[in-house]
Amino acid sequence: MKIFTVIGDPIVHSKSTRMHNNALQVLKKDAIYTRYHLKNKAKLKEIVQKFDGANITIPFKEEAYKIADFCDESVKQIGSANTLINKDGKIYAYNTDYLGFLKAIENFFSIKNALILGAGGTAKALAYALKSINIEVAIANRSSVRFKNLNNYPCFLYDQLDLNTQFDLIINTTSAGLHDESLPCEERILKNIFQKTKYAFDVIYSRETSFLKLARENGLKIKDGMQMLLWQGVFAFELFLECQKTEEIYKAMEMALKLP
Repeated sequence: MKIFTVIGDPIVHSKSTRMHNNALQVLKKDAIYTRYHLKNKAKLKEIVQKFDGANITIPFKEEAYKIADFCDESVKQIGSANTLINKDGKIYAYNTDYLGFLKAIENFFSIKNALILGAGGTAKALAYALKSINIEVAIANRSSVRFKNLNNYPCFLYDQLDLNTQFDLIINTTSAGLHDESLPCEERILKNIFQKTKYAFDVIYSRETSFLKLARENGLKIKDGMQMLLWQGVFAFELFLECQKTEEIYKAMEMALKLP
């Protein structure tokens, strides 16, 4: 029996166990999927080696890239990984976040440029995703510390943004709104940007955030991170089990998320 896990801190909120175990049951695979609460990133490699594969979530995605023996091209470009496979004593790293994001925004049409709020590992994955389909990307953050790893994109502090610039899509990759009613930046900045924007996307999926509420109030088409969560899980499952049954996996995972 193969054993897979999701590793993060915190991890109790993760829906990955529900998604993957239901897909394993529906597709009759001899495997189980658990969760692992890791506190010390220095032990990530040691823990990953105990499993056949692992999904990696906050705050260990960049560390997952560093511990891998072999990296998919997307991982090399992004600098972070969310899917690790332990095979023949070697760790193989992939990034299915960016693929899940591209599937999630398939019904957002005619996007020429986008603004990403936040500059962490998820922001890098989404910037890479957009660039891969020839969408211009700018990144804004509250501090410039993380900008050194984002040399391929124009980066701004929030108060440096030109509010006259038009963005077709604005994306929140920060944790603002996850547990409260906070916004990733000042409301006046968002309101100005939203006047010239068509779509808003938030990677948070557990609730409608203040960011999405404000976007909806300003007439934007909005989407949370649920579809991204589902699709990154589908692509990770295919890698784990070498199982190319995309539609069946998706339906099983979607069904799991609808269960009480």
